[in-house]
Amino acid sequence: MRQQLSATLLLLCSLLFPPVQAAGTSQLLQALPERPKAGDFQLTDLDGTEHRLSSYRGRVVIVNFWATWCPPCREEMPSMQRAWELLEPEGVVMLAINIGEDEDTIFQFTANFPVEFPLLLDQDSATIQSWPVRGLPTTYVVDPQGRLVYRAIGGRAWDDPALLDMVRALK
Repeated sequence: MRQQLSATLLLLCSLLFPPVQAAGTSQLLQALPERPKAGDFQLTDLDGTEHRLSSYRGRVVIVNFWATWCPPCREEMPSMQRAWELLEPEGVVMLAINIGEDEDTIFQFTANFPVEFPLLLDQDSATIQSWPVRGLPTTYVVDPQGRLVYRAIGGRAWDDPALLDMVRALK
């Protein structure tokens, strides 16, 4: 019941926060001046590899919360792949945390939206409940010290040069 309520609330939030088209730097990523510590998690990807946020300390990490049924999530995924292709050689980590879906659903999604960065499974929604997520997609940029620096609610063009510059500046 709690998972259904969470999913319903996330869907509602997704509708209230439509995708944002990159027009100016202020619309790309919202700065979090208080820079709270990111909640650690340990989740498994589609290959069965475990990922722990704290193991990436010292690197910039982009953490995206998404679902296959979420239209803005689907729309932004190709730009996330392109951004990852640019940022991965520079040491930036990208993790996409799927909320409440099983491996088969996500695997089918990747047939149409191939990605090479880790897609993590939060099947019981425990991780999303420990982060300040307000809708799907929501993405956070975590600095090398493990603090939340930027937030994006709604879809983004992750390969936008201005957005990439904001991420790179944290290295």
